[in-house]
Amino acid sequence: MSRPRYFQRWLDARMPRGGEIVLTHRCVYILPTRHGLMFALVLVFLLVGAINYAVGLGFAFTFLLGGLGLVSILHTYRNLAGLVLRTGKCEPVFAGQTALFRLRTQSSALRPAVAVQVGDRPPVLSDVPAGAGEILLPLPAARRGVLRAGKLQLFTQFPVGLFRAWSWADPDLACLVYPAPEEGAPPLPPGSGDSSGGARQNRGQDDFGGLREYRPGDSPRHIAWKAVARGGEMLTKEFSGEAGGLLWLDWHGLDPLGQEARLSRLTRWVLEADAAGLAYGLRLPGGEHGPAQGDAHRRQCLAALALFGLEGKG
Repeated sequence: MSRPRYFQRWLDARMPRGGEIVLTHRCVYILPTRHGLMFALVLVFLLVGAINYAVGLGFAFTFLLGGLGLVSILHTYRNLAGLVLRTGKCEPVFAGQTALFRLRTQSSALRPAVAVQVGDRPPVLSDVPAGAGEILLPLPAARRGVLRAGKLQLFTQFPVGLFRAWSWADPDLACLVYPAPEEGAPPLPPGSGDSSGGARQNRGQDDFGGLREYRPGDSPRHIAWKAVARGGEMLTKEFSGEAGGLLWLDWHGLDPLGQEARLSRLTRWVLEADAAGLAYGLRLPGGEHGPAQGDAHRRQCLAALALFGLEGKG
């Protein structure tokens, strides 16, 4: 059932946002649960019975249970109010994987049984420790680009489940999603003797020319050991004898493929070139990266592939 528009605007105006959020009394709400309503109904019956039969012990028992219920309101509310939330770093993932958003917490006391829910996903239940803590929120990454967690609902029924306190928050939780690497992609393209991408076919020992399957007798120096260490198959590096050769992963060399298929193949090639310890460059419409090597260069190329064509979209 959708909320009235004016009520949604009222909630949005009170919802805390940003990189650091404090759940103050203005944004924490509390109502009885179904068990709480049943508990109140039982108290009414007990009170009516005590009045009807003038049983002093019945009055005492009723007021004792009522006092416990009232005290539980305070404890349930305090279990959420005052909690500080900060956005943590989310490691990039590939499309089809699960992103883990890190929500860092700061609390002056232990807060048991605090649940955090993203959209319609199952809530994550955890005990927030005193001091600094962290809550991991898994969210499937269906497509490349920037994945945002969006609005979060935090709620608790501690300590006895008679009342439910909840709050909404909109922290700056975002994760970069790379294109899914192509399965069964062809080998890396050969290196080129200039920046135009033309291939050189003569083999030698100077410049990288591509990867091929390992053959018995290949020099151990030419085996792509980095790829083997990551669990890949054993491959051998081929070299060309032309000086000045460069390995370019070129968008324009994949004309028969559509946009997403090109991005998927280029992602696979970036990973293979990095695993082989090669210096490589990436050409995309509107810009190029490299040639270089290393983790920073790999992340830069994968980020360019993830955001290709999406920079101008909201």
